[in-house]
Amino acid sequence: MHTRTATALAAALLLTACSPAGTDAKPKPSPTLSRRERFLAAVDQADLQSWNEKHPPENELMEYPEKWCTALNNGHSVKWMFHGDDDRLYPNGWTWGTKEADAHELLILAVKAYCPKWRSQVVEELRSSGDY
Repeated sequence: MHTRTATALAAALLLTACSPAGTDAKPKPSPTLSRRERFLAAVDQADLQSWNEKHPPENELMEYPEKWCTALNNGHSVKWMFHGDDDRLYPNGWTWGTKEADAHELLILAVKAYCPKWRSQVVEELRSSGDY
């Protein structure tokens, strides 16, 4: 009987000693992710169907976000970036491609990470055209 009581008491003391209420420990701050890390994490979570068989190399993919933001800063539309005379801003490579719906999702993820002030404009343009 004393063994059970001693074991129970020891367990209670151990739990009390480990509880956050009994300590002054501050939670560790979460690390701040770079724009690149946020964007790549969001792309991984998006699971774009276009890339099920062939995912673009990271260095090729990373050429787009800042170019898209520059185009938006210069007053260009999504339609101009993806379907204009010079469609170099459409996310395609020599060995990989992106379906249009996935390209729109990718653009939104990039804008959210790199130039969030344009997010609502991009989403509105895609919605008004029926593409999002």
